[in-house]
Amino acid sequence: MNRYLDPKNDVVFKKIFGGHPHLLISFLNALLKFEDGSVIVSLEYLKDELVPDNPLKRRSVVDVRCKDSKGRQFIVEMQMEWEAAFLERMLYNTAKIYGNQIEKGDNYVDLQPVYGLAILNGIFDRKTEEYYHSFIMQNPQNPEEKISGMNIVLIELKKFAPHSRDEKELTVLWLRFLKEINEKTRDISPEFAISREICEAIEICEEAAYSDIEKIEYDIYWDTISREKTLIFCNREAGKAEGEAIGIAKGKVIGREEGEAIGIAKGEAIGIAKGREDERRTLVLNLINNGFSAEQTAKMTGLTIETVTEIMLQK
Repeated sequence: MNRYLDPKNDVVFKKIFGGHPHLLISFLNALLKFEDGSVIVSLEYLKDELVPDNPLKRRSVVDVRCKDSKGRQFIVEMQMEWEAAFLERMLYNTAKIYGNQIEKGDNYVDLQPVYGLAILNGIFDRKTEEYYHSFIMQNPQNPEEKISGMNIVLIELKKFAPHSRDEKELTVLWLRFLKEINEKTRDISPEFAISREICEAIEICEEAAYSDIEKIEYDIYWDTISREKTLIFCNREAGKAEGEAIGIAKGKVIGREEGEAIGIAKGEAIGIAKGREDERRTLVLNLINNGFSAEQTAKMTGLTIETVTEIMLQK
């Protein structure tokens, strides 16, 4: 009996969509809604590292970045847990790619649309049951007035349920693929046979297709996600406790209710920041202890070699 790996895992996700352009074409055509009714017919992969204009800023690495025959660019991200900064990062990356298409003095009409697609395994908007969120520049007084150029699509996988007649068949199947295929999968739904591309993606998820190194990377990724969840939770609770204390004290001056809100927010921010720093250090040491070099560790974590070396020296 075949055993499968979860396509939401960074290792598997990049292997499927970062190494097989025809699978990525099918995926993007199913999940993106182009106003002109066009489809993507060909793709070329681009560098996944976005270099900042200011060398003091941290580089950003996206899961998959590509360009189609019309010049439209796409970045695709798989995000396991929702955090507010993720939307800002998607907007920043999309805007950076859009602006970097031309050099100084070039014609602005040469700019082509940029699409940012994020699959979220967490919950983004708890005020609605809708799982598909599309963001564009639009006149609120006249919704028909739109400015094309940058488009961001967020899909909440946890909310997805194949019940809407408005969904394309491939949309349903690709999202079901991401949601249903994992380590516990034993039987593959016969409905996936409708799409040759999805069948191929399922084959790529078979555990036997991965080397020992890839399996170690796969386990490290899940370990990182688990530790990140735990650290965020623990530090958020600690932050709330500290924030409540700050809030009560400050509340004597500006009112208990307002003071508690300020203190809790500040405490959560302190706790989450500390948790991320601890998680980053633990991840680097984990990779180094598993035999990865400083250069490999820097590439896998998105950190600079200098930062990795500094963490190693602090060990």
